[in-house]
Amino acid sequence: MQGYESSTYGDHMTDHDAIGWPAAKDEDAAVGFLVDVAKPGHALELGVGTGRVALPLAERGVRVTGIDASPVMLRQMADKPGSAQVRAVQGDFAEAAVDGTFDLVYAVQHTFFLLRDQETQIRCFQNVAARLAPGGAFVLQVFVPDPHRLIQPQASDALQVALDQVVLRVSKFDRVTQTVNRQYVAITEGGTKLYPMVFRYAWPTELDLMARLAGLRLEGRWDGWSRAPFTAEGGYVVVYRKPAEAV
Repeated sequence: MQGYESSTYGDHMTDHDAIGWPAAKDEDAAVGFLVDVAKPGHALELGVGTGRVALPLAERGVRVTGIDASPVMLRQMADKPGSAQVRAVQGDFAEAAVDGTFDLVYAVQHTFFLLRDQETQIRCFQNVAARLAPGGAFVLQVFVPDPHRLIQPQASDALQVALDQVVLRVSKFDRVTQTVNRQYVAITEGGTKLYPMVFRYAWPTELDLMARLAGLRLEGRWDGWSRAPFTAEGGYVVVYRKPAEAV
């Protein structure tokens, strides 16, 4: 998508929390899972956005640093109660360019796939591994790509149909690079707004290989934060662990 940069998605989401549909309502479950992994320690969120998960995680006693490319998103987080408990860093989360080491690094709601090529995703794994303390964990909430949606080069569907709003999702797929160019089109009586997104999906085994190349080990993969058995459909949560001792 011409002109798209790492901050574009967040910069267009000036009303992220108000519109409701971009994010899942799973904060409590996510925080419970992450607290158990961090114990309580120091955590780094990649693509912290408006602090949907980082803020309640900090309330549970975890020291949280959040990195995001979008100043618009970070300003929305700064306006929320408790934001002073989260250290906010503006930057490319692929680089994980923050000081210190972390017991937990995590990315929720498929944010990791906003890294738009394989090389950048591999580099992110390597940078995360360098920031993790021995025994630390890298947690991702991502999805298994649906091959049925990828058969056609493009697709469109209605994400939301309400009395006062229609949200359409329009996508173009590149099956070779595994990238998706997408526009969310929100239509209301007041007008139309566009929310662009470009992302690169990766299959579970590909993520496992990226982790292994970075020196991380697969600890487990589940259908969600509740640790339900993995079914290879839809969203899932995966944990990669840095060895406690050098091997």
